Amino acid sequence: MLTSLVADGYRVAGLDSSVANLESLQETEPKRVRYYECDVTNPDDVRDAVSGVIETWNRIDILVNNAGISTVAPFGELAMEETRREFEVNFFGYLRMIRAVLPHMRERGDGIIHNMGSGTGDVGHLGLSGYAATKGAIKAFVRSLRLELQHTGVSCTLMVPPTTNTRMVAGLEYPSWMTSEPDAVGRKLASNVESTQPVITPDRKTTLGLLLIERFSPLWRKITDRFVESPD
Repeated sequence: MLTSLVADGYRVAGLDSSVANLESLQETEPKRVRYYECDVTNPDDVRDAVSGVIETWNRIDILVNNAGISTVAPFGELAMEETRREFEVNFFGYLRMIRAVLPHMRERGDGIIHNMGSGTGDVGHLGLSGYAATKGAIKAFVRSLRLELQHTGVSCTLMVPPTTNTRMVAGLEYPSWMTSEPDAVGRKLASNVESTQPVITPDRKTTLGLLLIERFSPLWRKITDRFVESPD
């Protein structure tokens, strides 16, 4: 998504715990790309990165919360620390970023806060109890914050991509027909980056898929459960 936004002419600051993949992009587009080494579980990292962006460009118009980790295992085999870590990144990491940018956006009376969601937050997923719980929590949080911000000029949305062929999904061993390539998903989401709709999907296929998941969740679970080892 980041490279697509740069190609579309946006100035983009990438925050990541490992910035090696962002260095070459900044070298190619030094005026429109910045990167900051940032662990979203570290409040100091978040504060310093957001301050750095504002100092450089004097504004932050759009925040895209996309940090995410998952542990694939039956609940009985998960250490509490693993689930806590998922929440620290996938939920509280989002909240830390929002707390850092929201005062700036509210002062300007303008801004968009996108938060990456997942259908697992609606229907669950075998072996992904912690991850699914974080996505359910994000969905409820976005709904609430959107209500609080409705008269401020700042919008809060849920972005829901299709199942994307990332390192996180690779461990689930989904068949190719169930996944989409990251570059294609990123391009489509980038084209919707200025949308303020409550729920944003990259295309009609994903929108329909979410509807089917919600309406026929037992069938969806039956399909996906075969790709994750069941607990004994």
